[in-house]
Formats: sequence, structure tokens, C-alpha cells
Amino acid sequence: IDICPVGALTSKPFRYSARTWELSRRKSVSPHDSTGANLIVQVKNHKVMRVVPFENEAVNECWIADRDRFSYEALNSDERLTQPMLKQGGTWREVDWQTALEYVANGLRCVRNDHGAGAIGALVSPHSTLEEIYLAGALVRGLGSENIDYRLRNAEFPAPSGIRWLGTSIASLSTLQRVLVVGSNLRKDHPLFAQRIRQAARHGCAVSAINSEFFDWAMPVTHSLVLASGAWEQALAGVAAAVAQEKGVQAPDDTVQVGDSALAIARSLLGGERKAVLLGNAAAHHAQATQLLAWANWIAENTGATVGYLTEAANTVGAQFAGAHPVNGGLNAAQMLSGGLKAAVLLNTEPFHDSAAGAQAATALAGAEMVVTLSPFKANMEFSDVLLPIAPFTETSGSFVNAEGRIQSFHAVVRPLGDTRPAWKVLRVLANLLGVPGFDFETSQDVLARATNAPAGTVMQVPAAQLSNAVKAVPAATAAAGEPVVASIYQLDGLVRRSTSLQLTADARMAREGVAA
Repeated sequence: IDICPVGALTSKPFRYSARTWELSRRKSVSPHDSTGANLIVQVKNHKVMRVVPFENEAVNECWIADRDRFSYEALNSDERLTQPMLKQGGTWREVDWQTALEYVANGLRCVRNDHGAGAIGALVSPHSTLEEIYLAGALVRGLGSENIDYRLRNAEFPAPSGIRWLGTSIASLSTLQRVLVVGSNLRKDHPLFAQRIRQAARHGCAVSAINSEFFDWAMPVTHSLVLASGAWEQALAGVAAAVAQEKGVQAPDDTVQVGDSALAIARSLLGGERKAVLLGNAAAHHAQATQLLAWANWIAENTGATVGYLTEAANTVGAQFAGAHPVNGGLNAAQMLSGGLKAAVLLNTEPFHDSAAGAQAATALAGAEMVVTLSPFKANMEFSDVLLPIAPFTETSGSFVNAEGRIQSFHAVVRPLGDTRPAWKVLRVLANLLGVPGFDFETSQDVLARATNAPAGTVMQVPAAQLSNAVKAVPAATAAAGEPVVASIYQLDGLVRRSTSLQLTADARMAREGVAA
């Protein structure tokens, strides 16, 4: 449907709904994976009718993934939340914004007075905008708490030592000569990155992989190690030992045996000039994530490769840039989702689907005195006390930071549905009601300027000094705890979960059957 020269081939969801010349075309940025694909959103009568690619050679070339193309179906679904709602006596009722925000402000005051500021926390989705995440953190910290986190699916929560990122430019993936991918179903988790690496493979790039199962990436994989996730650290240690053996240098661990597969991967990485070691979502969410990164760093340093993360969400790098992680003794996401809070603010996230805790998160949050959900959808109703309707990416302005640290801002393409409001405005008004200083923003650009500490629009890239995948030393081996939690391609966020066409795909059906089993 993209490469048809006359536009006669159209998608089933769009077919017969409008004529192309009736549509307004407006630029935007994908809110899903970390490519930051540039989009053209086609609009008729303030309704999104179709999404197609906007060409940007440095980012997505002329392509978008299916979730970028079809998730718009959720924007006008029956599950949209269009009016603030309060739960009283177990029954939900619609209220006006003033009533809802005053209720939230009074509830947060009571929790702080009764239990201290440390009983309040925010869990934010990395699919939220940079401005929204920054304000959520500023609000919580303004109340005296350090409990904020975006790492909902992580099993390990190290102290921040740099913003984890791709380690190279997106465009450079197309010209790699050697690459090792660890813990990623590349084609499904990051379709546009996979497309770039496939280009490289067609020009002779040797692709190696370490995963818990074999995945069809639609490209030749030269060397593949299929191991349970608990053995990935030992596998990387084996590759490191093989690299040391081939180079005649001291290995980090002399006790590791060098197997044939590890030796083949090491020899591959020692060849060529342009190469990378890339850690996927499963590696980032792994209980031994720091150890995996440390081994990847040693291997990269001794083979001349870059090392980086295929970051999970549209704003995983942006969430780090905005400081959405606890410091000074604050609770991390796992602690907050295991009953550590008396009051929780959930920004654009559904912990049952979006966190490693799953159903246990719902049980823990049900025990809190107040749970406030800011979402475009009727979400978290079983344990929330307040639902505040916030605008999805098509109805608000904001910025996403992709895997290479590129800051891309966008504007609303349609007006908010019903009584929906942009989340940055909701957080600003809530902070004003609570008397938190510094919330005098008039536009999202004002928020961006504060978040980047520079005039809006002047910073288009996260400063290189802040981007780092380095670790201080190779940690001692520890036992891995269970399989990493990785979202299926069409379960990643609230938009794709509510897109009818995406949920009818084989990938979505298999994911649902897997959960049911």
C-alpha cells in the first residue's frame, strides 16, 4: 500500500472511508518503538483516518511498522475516556475537571500528612512525552518524594550511571559489517532496526545472535546461540574468553571454557570494520542486566565494536533524560508495585499489562488509599479511585527521544476528544492546586525548555556527555531470577492493545493464547 505508484492499493481499515483529496496531512512522530518513525497523519473532520510514512532518511527512511500504521484505530474506540471519573461507593460517575482535580489534590495532601511524602509515587510509561514525564517527576519531587520510575518491566534497578542508548546512529545500522544481538526478537521488537540490519546483511554483514529461542528475522543469521536467559551471562563470558584467546590477551574470567559457538561469534566480531553489540528488550529487563552490559562492553572494547541498547519504547531514552528514576533512597518500580505506596499516580500506564509484576501489581495498588490514573482510555478501573482523560499523541503537542538520543517534537493533529486534556496541562494544574512551585508553564514548549535546560527547539539531541552505556567493572556472577518480561509486538502499549486490526493478527492471537495458557 505504500509502494503502489498511484495510491490505488489501500488498507482494509481505510478503504471506502474517505477520498484521498479530502484528507488534511499533518506531520507527527510514532509513540511506539524507539525508532521515532516520522509519520503523516491524515485527518478528516477532526478524526484520524489514515497514517502513512513521512520520509526521513536518518530515522525511518520511507518505512513505518504496522503498529505505527494501524494503532490509530484505538483513538476513536469505545474504550476512550472522555470525561473525568470518580469512584464512590464502588460506583464510577462522571464529574467535571475542577471536582476531579480538587479530589486528587486533597487525597494527596491527606496521604502526605498521614504517612509522609515517601508514601506517594508515580509510575510513568516510556510511551509518554518528554514533557509529561518531566512534569510527573517534578510534581512528585515537589511534594517531597523521590518515588518515580519508568522501568516497569525491569527486574534490576541499578543506580543511574548514564543514559542508556543505541550507542551509534540509527542510519549506521545499515552499514554494519558485523553485529551481535543479545536478547531480542529483532524483527518483531524493532521492525525498522531489523530492516536496517537486513540491508547490511544483504551487503555481507555477519549477524550473530544469543536468544532463548530461534526467531525468524527474514535475514541470514551466521551464528546463533539458543540458550535459556539464565545462561546468557555465561554465553557472553564465553565469547569474551574466545576474543581474549584469539587476541592473546588476558580474559576477564580464566575459568570460562571456550565453546565452538562462542569462538565462531568471537572470530566474526574480530573481522570487519563497522560492528556493534546490541542488547534487546529481554537483556534490558533481565535480572542480570548490568552483568550482560558489562560483558558486552568488554567484548565491544576488545573487538572495536560499539555497544548499545535497542531501547524498548518511544521515549525510553527521554525518560532517562527527564530523570524518571528514583534517587536518594526513592522506591523503584518493583517496590512501588509490591505495595510500597499509599498514593500512586499512574501516567499513561496499565501495570497489569505494562509491568513485570502483572496481576500482583493490581493487587498491591488495590491496597493503596488513592490511585490516580491519567490515561486516554478507561483503564485500571478495578483499583483506581480517579480516572483523568489525557490526550494521546495525536491530540497533544510534545516530544519523543528515540534510541539514538534524537529529540523530535510534534504538534496535535486533531482536537481532543470530548473533555480530554493534554497530560502536561493536567499535571501543571494539579501542581498549582497543591502549591508546588515552578509550574508556571504556558505551552509544552515551555516545559521542553525547562526539561532540556535550554530554549525550546535549540536542543535536538541529548548531549553526548550524558549518553553512556559504560559500567565501572564486570560484576560477579549472580543467579538469574526467571525469564525477562518482554511485551509482544501488539501488546506493547495501550494504543496497540486497542487496535482491532492489530489484535486480529497472528502475532496478537499467539500472544493472547500464551497469556491464557
